[in-house]
Amino acid sequence: MSEPITLNVGGKLYTTSLSTLTSFPDSMLGAMFSGKIPTKKDSQGNCFIDRDGKIFRYILNFLRTSHLDLPEDFQEMGLLRREVDFYQIQPLIEALQEKEVELSKAEKNAMLNITLDQKTQTVHFTVREAPQIYSLSSSNMEVFSAQIFSTSCLFLKLLGSKLYYCFNGNLSSISSYLQDPNHLTLDWVASVEGLPEEEYTRQNLKRLWVVPDNKQINSFQVFVEEVLKIAMSDGFCIDSSHPHTSDFMNNKIIRLIRYK
Repeated sequence: MSEPITLNVGGKLYTTSLSTLTSFPDSMLGAMFSGKIPTKKDSQGNCFIDRDGKIFRYILNFLRTSHLDLPEDFQEMGLLRREVDFYQIQPLIEALQEKEVELSKAEKNAMLNITLDQKTQTVHFTVREAPQIYSLSSSNMEVFSAQIFSTSCLFLKLLGSKLYYCFNGNLSSISSYLQDPNHLTLDWVASVEGLPEEEYTRQNLKRLWVVPDNKQINSFQVFVEEVLKIAMSDGFCIDSSHPHTSDFMNNKIIRLIRYK
């Protein structure tokens, strides 16, 4: 076995051998470590590759074993695909394509269940009427909560790419709040007339938007319409056997199914 080589990939260190890195000569790594493409060094003298360090573990393990092994709850297929495209290891590209087909087949039949809750809450805030002059005001505010469960992890990722929280003047995808690949909890408020923008931040109040339509969700009716639009575009349909019609019409429970 050749001498160990330490790589710095995006700030994360890996130690392997030259023979492992050049096991696929036509790949980017094969070209880099056979001298065809010049390599960069970090301050410690390690070979530096300006790519995602966390994902590189799967690339390196494939070079070692010729198997693409991913955790059952792996949620970064898009990022892995981009990294695999960069390194141009043809057998790995083919292995990833097979893995995506396998995941797609497993995802075809799916269930989506959404339970909704709404309450009215009084919010108190100060209004600046003039320099050094403030008045105390209050208003009723609609507070919404949605518990979303789906057997399709990919659908929740799709939903996360369409719905965004508005907080502290910024929009952030709800996918960043997706800690469980099959379950998502959303909490947001409707806009309150007269409530200063800084009060939303101070009182930790998030609003919900749909992108790229840039539509704010101020009611459950709008939320249901948008979720149905996204779900049906992904092959879901309403489960006519559940829930009870009155619950669905009152926007309390939504259950959709997908058969492919």
